Amino acid sequence: MPRYEEEEYLLLSGIQHFEFCRRQWALIHIEQQWAENYRTTAGELMHKKAHEEMSVEKRGKLLIMRGLRIASASLGISGQCDVVEFHQRKQGINLEGYDGLWQVVPVEYKRGTKKDGLEDEVQLCAQAICLEEMFLTEISKGYLFYGENKRREEVAFTSELRSHVEEICEEMHRLYKRGYTPKVKTTKKCRSCSLKDLCLPKLNKNLDVTKYINDQIGEAGEGE
Repeated sequence: MPRYEEEEYLLLSGIQHFEFCRRQWALIHIEQQWAENYRTTAGELMHKKAHEEMSVEKRGKLLIMRGLRIASASLGISGQCDVVEFHQRKQGINLEGYDGLWQVVPVEYKRGTKKDGLEDEVQLCAQAICLEEMFLTEISKGYLFYGENKRREEVAFTSELRSHVEEICEEMHRLYKRGYTPKVKTTKKCRSCSLKDLCLPKLNKNLDVTKYINDQIGEAGEGE
């Protein structure tokens, strides 16, 4: 596995975009384009509540860190966790300033409910890999908290999920170095994408660009 220098690190949050749609990721992280819709706005508000600043809270045998900054040299990513829980156990790691041994459990907050795809799971697993490197430990599971139903979903960090995260990161770095924005097939996901007006998914098909533009001008004229 390659080892990346800090100046090569990509945003960990981009893994979710990449899993959802490689073109969306490239538009945001390579071309620096962005657009807000209801989903992105609600998500930002939830994350802002989860971690505005780094904070630590202790509840008996549970230690809660919010806004912990993390990074992985093996994946070449860096970012910030919503919540990392440290559970006091007979086996675990030492934490400076705290007695006992602690197990590390990442928790990511999401609006809505569980998705059909793996975009939330790969983001959480990437966080776990970062935490494993930082704390020199092994993390077997984490949780996704969904705001609509106020429920936690357990995520097991299997070897298959970890391999998938590694493959995503390698491809992200390849595309980023090339500065390449890939084309993708139009799917039903395009309707909910915040970048659909910037992406113009119809143009990803083998259509005549001039015809598409003329059709759009015609539709606008009919509406006047």
